[in-house]
Amino acid sequence: MTSAEIRQAFLEYFNEQGHEIVASSSLIPANDPTLMFTNAGMVQFKDVFLGSDKRSYSRATSSQRCVRAGGKHNDLENVGYTARHHTFFEMLGNFSFGDYFKRDAIQFAWRFLTEVMGLPKERLWVTVHHSDTEAEQIWKEEMGIDPERFSKLDEDNFWSMGDTGPCGPCTEIFFDHGADVWGGPPGSPEEDGDRYIEIWNVVFMQYNRNAAGEMTPLPKPSVDTGMGLERIAAVMQNVHSNYEIDLFQNLLKATAEAVGVNDLDNKSLRVIADHIRSCSFLIVDGVLPSNEGAGYVLRRIIRRAVRHGNKLGASGPFFNQLVAALVKEMGDAYPELTEKQAQVERVLLKEEEQFAKTLDHGMRLLQEAIDQLEGTEIPGETVFKLYDTYGFPFDLTADVAREHELSVDEAGFDRAMDAQRERARAAGKFSVDYNDAIRLDGATEFTGYEVLEGNATVVALFADGAEVEQLTAGQTGVVVLDQTPFYAESGGQVGDSGTLTADAVLFDVTDCTKEGKNHLHHGVLTSGSLAVGDSVLPKVNETRRRAIALNHSATHLLHAALSTVLGDHVQQKGSLNDDERLRFDFSHFEAMTAEQISEVERIVNEQIRQNSAVVTEVMAIDAAKEKGAAALFGEKYDETVRVLSMGGDFSIELCGGTHAKRTGDIGLLKIVSEGGVAAGVRRIEAVTGEGAFKWLSETDATLSTVSALVKGSRESVVDKVKNLSDRNRQLEKELEQLKTKLASAAGSDLLSTAIDVKGIKVLAAQLEGVEPKALRDTIDQLKNKLGKGVVVLATVQDDKIALAAGVSKALTGQIKAGDIIKDLTGKIGGKGGGRPDFAQGGGTDLNALPAALESVASLVDAAV
Repeated sequence: MTSAEIRQAFLEYFNEQGHEIVASSSLIPANDPTLMFTNAGMVQFKDVFLGSDKRSYSRATSSQRCVRAGGKHNDLENVGYTARHHTFFEMLGNFSFGDYFKRDAIQFAWRFLTEVMGLPKERLWVTVHHSDTEAEQIWKEEMGIDPERFSKLDEDNFWSMGDTGPCGPCTEIFFDHGADVWGGPPGSPEEDGDRYIEIWNVVFMQYNRNAAGEMTPLPKPSVDTGMGLERIAAVMQNVHSNYEIDLFQNLLKATAEAVGVNDLDNKSLRVIADHIRSCSFLIVDGVLPSNEGAGYVLRRIIRRAVRHGNKLGASGPFFNQLVAALVKEMGDAYPELTEKQAQVERVLLKEEEQFAKTLDHGMRLLQEAIDQLEGTEIPGETVFKLYDTYGFPFDLTADVAREHELSVDEAGFDRAMDAQRERARAAGKFSVDYNDAIRLDGATEFTGYEVLEGNATVVALFADGAEVEQLTAGQTGVVVLDQTPFYAESGGQVGDSGTLTADAVLFDVTDCTKEGKNHLHHGVLTSGSLAVGDSVLPKVNETRRRAIALNHSATHLLHAALSTVLGDHVQQKGSLNDDERLRFDFSHFEAMTAEQISEVERIVNEQIRQNSAVVTEVMAIDAAKEKGAAALFGEKYDETVRVLSMGGDFSIELCGGTHAKRTGDIGLLKIVSEGGVAAGVRRIEAVTGEGAFKWLSETDATLSTVSALVKGSRESVVDKVKNLSDRNRQLEKELEQLKTKLASAAGSDLLSTAIDVKGIKVLAAQLEGVEPKALRDTIDQLKNKLGKGVVVLATVQDDKIALAAGVSKALTGQIKAGDIIKDLTGKIGGKGGGRPDFAQGGGTDLNALPAALESVASLVDAAV
């Protein structure tokens, strides 16, 4: 059976047993900060097992895409060197949520393996936890398992979701590859061999463990099972290594062709074939190469694959070429891979090209470190330097070390990394921040969605980082109110400004931030005095708030337009909305083209012209997700959220900010810049409303000025400027040629000043008004005319001396141009060097230059 046929047979079998076929979830777990990647089939059902999520079904089956390349489950270093470790694999699973339990789970597994797959019962070995007498009884008495092929294990057969929570015993099924393969049954001293391979694990979640370690029975025991597709495929295809199954054989052949090798058993080929799967599916699920989190792991995997390709002789980008072979192999099962093939190829190509710039240099430095190594361990500082300066991940260096039968100082690397983090923290420390100094109970009621002023009571005052009872005129401080219309900075929207007033009291609010659930009004008391318990009238600066709201609403439209034009991998990575402009950071792997920027602008302004209502709804988080609301990746939300919709379903996002009433209020959006801010992160800055009108007016005025300067009309200004630019380049070229001729002529005039030193013509002189870069050509011409000679020329520009020396090739065995330059620059307060036949340098001591040039003859005399 092919891997695809096994996958389909598994899902169909359990569907016939009443299981809902559930599609594989993303490799990036949703709302689960405990996991970087989905590493097991049960991850998407975690909340169901915990009881916080309800489904319309109580039985499920899936083929889940998994990655184990970071955190606790990290198989990266073993990939390619063992038969069954992978960064990416598929986990076939069946699940019961309080429905069937041990008896059915065991029967389902056994019947699928022996009846559907047709595996001989005498080649299967079963284990249970030593305490699980119920499972033991089912296996021996009901399923008729041979007691000679049965083991009781200890903690290896007990599973838990964490230190606390659902847990329970496991039962596992192993396949016996035969006596010709070394290894012993599970639980024996030889269990690490390859003869007995675990193919199925069934977890019986029947207890809940508390912080004290006490376990109580769960009211609805559940079942979580897993069988690796690659492992069962190896069994069904009668091979001992996962890399020998059909899935990998086709990828290995494509990889071998891409890098130009023939040995399909090559470990580097295995690494590459494994890594193209994890990298492609991570990109499909929205991960882009970066320097942190999941993006950094992706970058590590890509660079490891590229390094192995270069090791095999790949002369250029090759990794991206393997996506087509992967799509052919897995595209039918995962259509999203086919849909995003072009995007995956572009991301991989971009990362390959970027890494190629540093790989050669980094590898040379690593090889030098290995050549100079005393002992068998590469120092942690060396490993860190390669990581910090050249982008070499730790495991890539460890990979190279393994090939040289060396180890790396991981502890030393960690110390260097910690030291760098500490330096970064120290550099980031600033003066007292009220948000760090203030700790308050209670909450400020925010009224600013509906009104911009109202009545409020002062509940706390702070000055100089400490709580006070009263503020006096001229004093800077923080005011906390029981309710306020002032929006506190959050979600990329800046805080409001305005005033707090009472009889003879004026507090100018310059900013509003949030500490816990309290709004902090920062500012200065310009008149009167303010005490805790006083009543005040808070009033928001309406003009500024309106401008901020327009920019915030435009940001939502911009986000949706970027996703439309660039793809749904676009995710918000940060934003800033103030009264002057908006700034939006988003994930994307390359610079936007002018055409893409123009199309994004067009789409946003089309939405603005439609003047649709900006609709705000408050609903449960689950309902918001069902509605399709976009959430910030990794952000935690309350159970009840605000959902903002524009243009119907064009833009739907979770947002607590303030916004326009209708999209037409924005008036106009104009993108003023697009650029990169970090690896895989781009930034757009734009203006809206009055700011956009002002920007266009200023641009129009600039265009009119340029048109007048080039004596053209607005329509012809581009051609006029292009003609001027072309003419300027031509004149610069002609000027350069004239300067070179002048330098040559000046040099020729000096031929008569050359002196003879032991049969060698020596010419040393200073040229006036000559460009430094013209010295080389002049020296070459003079050497040709002198025949056997040494030429040293100097010129001064902006009080800096430029020196160049040339030595006839026939003399370089005795006289080195680099030695002459080093001697002369030492005398004029500079440095330099170069080849035996030509060298250059500079200095700043103008007074010492004449004597330095006079010393050239003696240098030549001493050398010969």
